[in-house]
Amino acid sequence: VLGAGVAGLAAIQTAKNMGAEVRAFDVRPVTKEQVESMGATFLQVPIKEDGSGSGGYAKEMSEEFKKAQAQLMLEQAKDVDIIITTALIPGRKAPILVDQAMLDLMKPGSVCVDLAAANGGNVAQTRPDEVVTTTNNVKIIGYTDLPSRLAATASNLFGNNVVNFIKSIGPQTTKKKGMFQIDLNDDAVQNMLIAYAGEKRFPDKITPYSPPPPAKLKEEYKVIVKSPEELLEEANILQKRNAIKNAQISSALAAALLVFGVTAADHDSIALLSSFALAGLAGYQVVWGVAPALHSPLMAVTNAISGMTAVGGMLLLAQGASESSSVIPDSPSHWMGAIATMLSFVNISGGFLVTGKMLDLFKRENDPDDYFEYFMFPAGIMLAGLFASALGNIGELANVSGTVGVASAICCIAAIAGLANQKTARTGNILGVAGVAFGLASTTADMSLLGATAPVFEQTALLAGAGSGVGAILASKVGPTELPQTVAAFHSLVGIAAMTGAAGEYLGHAGSLDMGTLTSVYLATLIGGITATGSMVAFGKLAGLLTSKPLALPGRDALNLSMLGIAAIGLATFVDPTLATGLINLDPEELRLASLGIIAVISSLLGVHLTASIGGADMPVVVTVLNSYSGWALCAEGFMIQNPLLAEVGALIGFSGAILTWIMCEAMGRNITSVILGGAGTVVPTQRTKGEGEEEAFQGEAVICQIDDVVDKLMEAKEVVIVPGYGLAVAQAQFAVADIAKKLKSMGKNVRFGIHPVAGRMPGQLNVLLAEASVPYDMVFEMDEINDDFAHTDLTLVIGASDTVSSAAEDDPSCSIYGMPVLRVWKSKNVVVMKRKLGSTGYAGMENPILFKENTAVLLGDASDSCNAIRSRLSEM
Repeated sequence: VLGAGVAGLAAIQTAKNMGAEVRAFDVRPVTKEQVESMGATFLQVPIKEDGSGSGGYAKEMSEEFKKAQAQLMLEQAKDVDIIITTALIPGRKAPILVDQAMLDLMKPGSVCVDLAAANGGNVAQTRPDEVVTTTNNVKIIGYTDLPSRLAATASNLFGNNVVNFIKSIGPQTTKKKGMFQIDLNDDAVQNMLIAYAGEKRFPDKITPYSPPPPAKLKEEYKVIVKSPEELLEEANILQKRNAIKNAQISSALAAALLVFGVTAADHDSIALLSSFALAGLAGYQVVWGVAPALHSPLMAVTNAISGMTAVGGMLLLAQGASESSSVIPDSPSHWMGAIATMLSFVNISGGFLVTGKMLDLFKRENDPDDYFEYFMFPAGIMLAGLFASALGNIGELANVSGTVGVASAICCIAAIAGLANQKTARTGNILGVAGVAFGLASTTADMSLLGATAPVFEQTALLAGAGSGVGAILASKVGPTELPQTVAAFHSLVGIAAMTGAAGEYLGHAGSLDMGTLTSVYLATLIGGITATGSMVAFGKLAGLLTSKPLALPGRDALNLSMLGIAAIGLATFVDPTLATGLINLDPEELRLASLGIIAVISSLLGVHLTASIGGADMPVVVTVLNSYSGWALCAEGFMIQNPLLAEVGALIGFSGAILTWIMCEAMGRNITSVILGGAGTVVPTQRTKGEGEEEAFQGEAVICQIDDVVDKLMEAKEVVIVPGYGLAVAQAQFAVADIAKKLKSMGKNVRFGIHPVAGRMPGQLNVLLAEASVPYDMVFEMDEINDDFAHTDLTLVIGASDTVSSAAEDDPSCSIYGMPVLRVWKSKNVVVMKRKLGSTGYAGMENPILFKENTAVLLGDASDSCNAIRSRLSEM
């Protein structure tokens, strides 16, 4: 294509859509980027000369340039099959671009289409309104009436131009459908409008257009070449900094271990710490292997495993119950155990069922069967051996129970390892179920060793059955859209179970607990309270029951530190009541009970404040933090009752949640310490007023498009990326989007999905939604995998995403998401953003600047309706 003006670019696009290899040449360097953005090769001569003329046309070039151009054209003429020429110079005869020498070199059967034929033509033998065949059988088409020969195409192009012309004058001003209002403040409009409301405007009332001053050239950076010695010195400095940091962390761990050793009641506590450490290290290793697409199932399965707080509740029911003859709890300690047991079983049942439902969405028709029924044999052997030991006095029941507990911990660790990919994920869920089953069976044996009577076992069975039933009912109503708030709600149950378990342990052994156990009781209450109420607030924000804006109380950080200070004082008083002698007129156990009640209230308030102080945009991180907290609460309970299984499983969940939190903070550009401490050290952004950046951030107007416009863009594009957000989940548009992707792929287009790590309301939620719609795994890419490809993408379709595709994260230091890594969709050639209405914002609370970029069009309406309409139009083609 010779000449990359409007006609030339249209020719390039049409040829590319038909699968041709396209090359283009133009004397105006400014056209290079446009040509390459269409996927064509821009040809250049080895002489720097700008051929840009007035009005967007080219100017005549120097003789030296013409010679170099002729040589380039000769090389191309040997190779190409079709040459399309479009070069015109106003007021002059069209320049000859394809001379006789080039025609002689062209292959027989080649074609030259000369769109400049009316002005003499760009091809040597062109004759207006004729088709000339050369001696070597090259056809030269010189029609000057192509608009009438292609009437439908010409009418469509002209009609689109007229419609867009009118739209640019009116509807784009009001942003309201059906309302027309001419914008006289628009430079282009007021310059072209010669009459308005019956009055003449030209030339007196037209303000001449003043072009903006040329953009300042970017500062040239000096390249500094460093010597090997300088590079080595920098490497040493970095190594030293890392060594100091690691030494500080190691020193803190060493001090913590020594404190534990000094306060430990016996050697069993040291063995418990060993189990905790090894399980934590194993969990740390396996969690890193979990695929990002499976982060949602990972959180669901660890949430279900954290229901092992049932172990503490069941053991509380068994303690001191040798004389019990009723299924009704008969003491405060037993009531606490009953509450912990029932809530834990709600979590276990609901968590595993939700995980199973999610993982089933990833299964495809051509996937092999799982044959999970064969796993019943090893599980049956393990459980049969345990009950044989209990009923037939085979071996020491305590040793057999401990062995089953080890199997439980191994299965729980293996469950997370199984989530490394989709092929083994369902096996991972089954291993998690087996791990919890083994743990509960082991606990049942431990209850027997504690002297539990038949009514106690009946009581436990009733509580377990009721809790499991409630969990199953809740899980049956949960879909991918409701997943985040459901996980948050289940986390709250773990927190309450940890608190009631700790309270029951203290009430059942008041006056006889050692320092280590008292510390564990207090910490379980503290962490459980934060987890319970923090999860409730997260549930409210995720479900839309509470505002997503961060709570900004005066002295927020000081308030959090004050509550933590009270917690520290309470811990000292709880462990050693003599510290308060003379200050409070209570006996030691009354003081301990008061301290425990106060920390239950303080931790609950702290959980509310920490979570409420974090904006809705950070809720995916908050969910992972709460997931980690539930694990640490389980750990504290394990140390409290000297149960290795709880310590091991708690470490697994705690490290899993912590690693996910770190991954999410990295993906969102957030400080992990700030998130954990309720936004400590950050300033809550206020609403900006004009003059503070708003005008700069939102320059331009959003271009509203229609369904037909989007379909046309999809048909023209070869490279398409679809970026879904939480709006896709709300609209339940995943099935229509999947059909659109499959239809485009069947047309030979390269279609991919780009997923942000925190798209949706919890990690991996959008992956689950796309799996539900049977989108193939190989079409779904993470942000890091696809971000560099947007520059080569013809069309990006953004559906229900806002913050995760906002250019403000990179351009606007005053916005709340500045620094957050985002999908750079605005680098695509064209972008279509589906929104319900203009003015609606994401969790960051600000309009997305990409809506006002020149390459972006906005399709308003419900995402489901829009996607269904696009699917219908595509199916007709």
